[in-house]
Amino acid sequence: MADSSFFDESRDNSLVKSEIVAKYFWAWAKVIIPRAKKWNSNIAYIDLFSGPGRYQDGSKSTPLLILERAIADPDMSEMLVTLFNDKDSNNTHSLQQAIAAIPNIGRLQHEPKVLNKEVGEEIVQEVRQINNVPTLFFIDPWGYKGLSLRLIGSLIISWGCDCIFFFNYNRINMGLNNAAVESHMNALFGKERADHLREQLESKQPDERELIIVEAICQALKEIGGSYVLPFGFKNESGNRTSHHLIFVSKNVLGYSIMKGVMAGESSSFKQGVPSLEYNPAPPKYPLLYELYRPLDELENMLMDEFAAQTLTRVDIYNRHHVGKRYIEKNYREILLKLEAEGKIITDPPVNKRRKNTLAETVKITFPAKQ
Repeated sequence: MADSSFFDESRDNSLVKSEIVAKYFWAWAKVIIPRAKKWNSNIAYIDLFSGPGRYQDGSKSTPLLILERAIADPDMSEMLVTLFNDKDSNNTHSLQQAIAAIPNIGRLQHEPKVLNKEVGEEIVQEVRQINNVPTLFFIDPWGYKGLSLRLIGSLIISWGCDCIFFFNYNRINMGLNNAAVESHMNALFGKERADHLREQLESKQPDERELIIVEAICQALKEIGGSYVLPFGFKNESGNRTSHHLIFVSKNVLGYSIMKGVMAGESSSFKQGVPSLEYNPAPPKYPLLYELYRPLDELENMLMDEFAAQTLTRVDIYNRHHVGKRYIEKNYREILLKLEAEGKIITDPPVNKRRKNTLAETVKITFPAKQ
């Protein structure tokens, strides 16, 4: 299948993917820009598999969404450097036309750069020319060719550099046992981990395979310096199988927290206010069981157990606990207010000295010792 076929229609999951990247870019840039200004630095957005800019139905893909957000913001329009690449010349030609047609594109201080290259060492060299500039990277290959641990590691090495990439679970799941693409799988996971995966997966059921494979790529990313990794799943149209993931990699916990909020907003379902961190076009198949699963109750038990006999501020509880879990800051605030109302924790200042239903980040919370 040709790479450009992904853009033949604007599927819902493609639009969700684009929104996640564009929303994170906006939030990331707002955090990065003040410090970049102090250093007299630009910021950058680099898309290594950019596509034609628009889907067949005319809706905008990620490059156009990013540029439009930059044009609308005075700081971004002055500071943003963009590089878009696609090995398909038809895609790059279409993208250049789409960029040229964006209203007020001339407001950008730095003209968007469009390349037509295979993703490999040459592209890495192009990226290095934008050296020491905080950069958000987006890697969205149709399959997996060109995607490697080495590439991702080289992209996130500098301060302020985060990476979001498309992880085609379906094709990677099939590719792990395909000798013809062994080198690509080894580049993606590392040879030792890929070999171990092949052994692990031999007798596993589909749901187990997915958990094992996604866990493996997350661990591999952490080993190359991606301390904070967050996957967002996409289900197929029937809702019974994962087709792919969007995976976020950062060295900064603030970026991780921001992205979790973005992904929560694009999640198709919530249980007790806890986001699924996945997009599922189909409704829950088992609605009764769906409602009976109560993740906030689990969070309550975890907090009471892990912070027993400790006193921490609300923000410290969140920062120390949420990494690697689906819970967002709102969930922690809600459950802590519940525990306070039930008399299970002590707060300072207490509830009668705060506005109703508020729990500021600085409120100190004391958990009881384990019984």
